[in-house]
Amino acid sequence: MVVLLKKAAITFLIVLFFPFFFPMMAIADTAPLQVSAKSAILINADDGRILYAKNENERRPMASTTKIMTALITLETAAVNNKVVTITDKMVRVEGSSMGLRPGDKLSLRALAEGMLLVSGNDAANSAAIAISGSDQAFAVLMNKRAKELNMTNTHFVTPSGLDDENHYTTAKDLAILAAAAMHNPDFAEIASQKVMAVQFVNPDQTRKLKNHNKLLSMYDGCIGVKTGFTKKSGRCLVSSAQRNGVNLIAVTLNDPDDWKDHQKLLDYGFSKLTGYKIDDSSYAVKIPIVGGVADSVVVHGCKGNDIAVEYSDVSGIKRTVELSSFLYAPVEEGQTVGCIRYTLNTQTLATTDLVAAATVAQEKTDKNIFQKWMEWLKNLF
Repeated sequence: MVVLLKKAAITFLIVLFFPFFFPMMAIADTAPLQVSAKSAILINADDGRILYAKNENERRPMASTTKIMTALITLETAAVNNKVVTITDKMVRVEGSSMGLRPGDKLSLRALAEGMLLVSGNDAANSAAIAISGSDQAFAVLMNKRAKELNMTNTHFVTPSGLDDENHYTTAKDLAILAAAAMHNPDFAEIASQKVMAVQFVNPDQTRKLKNHNKLLSMYDGCIGVKTGFTKKSGRCLVSSAQRNGVNLIAVTLNDPDDWKDHQKLLDYGFSKLTGYKIDDSSYAVKIPIVGGVADSVVVHGCKGNDIAVEYSDVSGIKRTVELSSFLYAPVEEGQTVGCIRYTLNTQTLATTDLVAAATVAQEKTDKNIFQKWMEWLKNLF
């Protein structure tokens, strides 16, 4: 009897092919992409899938795309303590692009990040590094630690600004990894997407209007970031991010004389290959029996998930599977996760959403033994 009862409690799977219709797009065979960059990569920002690559693991100088890391660390620090930094002569004693800081100026860490990302201020990067770590050398240790955490295996930072140094290098692939992580930071993403920003100073009490150097924000529909860079040694460097219809792309080119055109070409290619796929199970609801509860059943409902990007050709092969026990034991708490809905392509899980209880069901207080409870539940069930 116990074995039979256990069998009655096995999990059932409801496998449904998607009934939805998506705008299928026939992609004609085309010649391989040609870009002018020495190194390049295009990835799906959500899962890191590589859509195009050229010498993506070749180490190269990165110029001011370095400030993606500097700004990310600065904003993460500011989220905990957005302290006001008093600018010193040492902080602004750095060559190259500038946001116009002077000794005695006072502004927040976030404002310094804005200066880095919009006008590529070397003074802003140097100031933030010293304010956070005491020196640019100590800050570089922090940068390299974070690079290791992100699995940027072919990157080494020396300066917070990206000025040339023999030991300051990265790869197109590592920069794409960094950009994806940075764009998942809401403060970073907000700043990187702005064409113009009014940066607030504490002293003098004023705002300064800064225009973003990233021309793609105006040139390309859906562009939401990220960062430009240039030195004579590195050549033109560019990291871009674009979003359309649930698809998020990141493109990187290093030493590219035609970067604006190449990025539009790369991003167009990515959007021609991928389509957004909605993950929303908020309308799903089912009543599940309860064993040993003050109520006989509880409603279980689905949740909205994050949309995913898939290749057009894969849409018809995606399966939706409901994974939920045929009954639940009391007690059950409202909001408790009791199952999931899984989206798969072949054997790969693409996404899951939680199935949660809509109400609390307390355990029934009774002197009946568990066998009697089971028998009553089975009688009611059949």
